Amino acid sequence: MSTTATDTLTAPVPLGGPTLPQERRIVTSIPGPRSQELLARKADAVAAGVGHTVPIQAVAAGGGVVVDADGNSLIDLGAGIAVTTLGNAHPRIVAAVQEQVAQFTHTCFMVSPYESYVAVAEALNRITPGSHAKKSALFNSGAEAVENAVKIARKYTKKQAVVAFDHGYHGRTNLTMALTAKSMPYKSGFGPFASEVYRAPMSYPFRDGGLSGADAARKAISVIEKQVGADNLAAVIIEPIQGEGGFIVPADGFLQGLLTWCRSNNVVFIADEIQTGFARTGAMFASDLFGIEPDLITTAKGIAGGLPLAAVTGRAEIMDASHAGGLGGTYGGNPLACAAALAAIDVFENDGLTERAEQIGAILTDRLRRMQSADPRIGDIRGRGAMIAAEFVVPATGDADGTLTSTIAKACIAEGVIVLTCGTYGNVIRFLPPLSISDELLHEALDVVEAALAAA
Repeated sequence: MSTTATDTLTAPVPLGGPTLPQERRIVTSIPGPRSQELLARKADAVAAGVGHTVPIQAVAAGGGVVVDADGNSLIDLGAGIAVTTLGNAHPRIVAAVQEQVAQFTHTCFMVSPYESYVAVAEALNRITPGSHAKKSALFNSGAEAVENAVKIARKYTKKQAVVAFDHGYHGRTNLTMALTAKSMPYKSGFGPFASEVYRAPMSYPFRDGGLSGADAARKAISVIEKQVGADNLAAVIIEPIQGEGGFIVPADGFLQGLLTWCRSNNVVFIADEIQTGFARTGAMFASDLFGIEPDLITTAKGIAGGLPLAAVTGRAEIMDASHAGGLGGTYGGNPLACAAALAAIDVFENDGLTERAEQIGAILTDRLRRMQSADPRIGDIRGRGAMIAAEFVVPATGDADGTLTSTIAKACIAEGVIVLTCGTYGNVIRFLPPLSISDELLHEALDVVEAALAAA
């Protein structure tokens, strides 16, 4: 239940994690005075290109809430863009990191190896899709994982070209910007981009006329064969469910058709599971939902409970194609992040997190579909598990309505609910709550979303 007050918070900063009161609490307007002070400092000190969605100064988070410096407690439906899947400051992650930080914080695995890096690789080899022999390499970020997956695929196939898909997002480095479809804000003015990157059409059931997955795959393969050629193609990279592009779930048969073609043409199939991985979709990996076994899989975000870590995992013969020293990085597989990842993977596997994601998804889907039945501006509800989206349209034409989407998101934030927008056309609100959120908080947040839609 929301509460209000006139005075800003004067008590000490609350502890984070699940000990935080699980409530939506509005003490000041958002942003409050203390948050405004930080935002003014940010404007003076931080590059203008580093934006923010929620105008607050976060001081604590846990369960399903984020608390700001003014005492406002906001319901979190973003999880730091699918990073804090377990909830902020999960006790087992905190304990693992505290133990590790007292032992050593860094040696560089390429200089003097340590057990936790190897243990994370072993865990990833075990839990990622497929029973084939696998190996892993650890990195710092999702974009870095994608870059290295492409390097590995090129080395293995001795070919250069890479195909990505319409609406796809793969990062902000030069190569990953080339792979990413959307210009603003990710690419505009930052070129020239890496060469030998091509784009194929994605299966987008809401907007491609009901094309079957098999037919959509044939259409994409036709483009690839005509514009690139299998003899030149090292890899196809795709998000099994697209993230920034709008939580687009391809029609059944699309991914399977692409994978079959790749296997027949010595093309490495890379699944970018950076946003979909680690129980987010109601399965450990979204590839499991579609019954596919990628050659390589990139992971990050939810892997380490908020600490920076990423990985490439895949078929041992492909992963071993690189020469010694060809893969690595100073901080890749940092021991603190590895300790966090081992704790997180244990929680994912043993605490019913995939089931919890399905429960959250059922609540989100049911509530949003009820809103859709009463309001034709919601054109589509889609997603899997705790990765659900609503696409907003102009009812008369079906055109994307980015203005409405932005209005709803801003109204939700003002009322203490963190929501994120996405989509090529900026007309999608995505729901990515931490799996630690309670049903009560989730319903209250959706009440706010419903009211914002009605008011818009």
